[in-house]
Amino acid sequence: METFLIKALQLILSLSILVVIHEFGHFIFARVFKIRVEKFYLFFDPWFALFRYKPRNSETEYGVGWLPLGGYVKISGMIDESMDKEQMAQPVQPWEFRAKSTWQRLLVMIG
Repeated sequence: METFLIKALQLILSLSILVVIHEFGHFIFARVFKIRVEKFYLFFDPWFALFRYKPRNSETEYGVGWLPLGGYVKISGMIDESMDKEQMAQPVQPWEFRAKSTWQRLLVMIG
């Protein structure tokens, strides 16, 4: 039983490292192109987060969710046009994902 717990913790730790590295790629390209990043999370937080931190003078909230199935970076202006008609009606802001050129959006997505 003890071996199983150690292996499970090793798996969660190694996947966490991979998720953070992967999401950091999106985060760093968004910041390079001056796109506002609203959230950077390890694990998902459907109803609550285990840890949440927002530095002063920063628009980004960092946190750890409770559902260990991945992570995410919430980028301003990255919307589903077919679902979010309200946001599409708003004028495009210069810090939004949708205001950037195609090659910049592509780099953020593959980052």
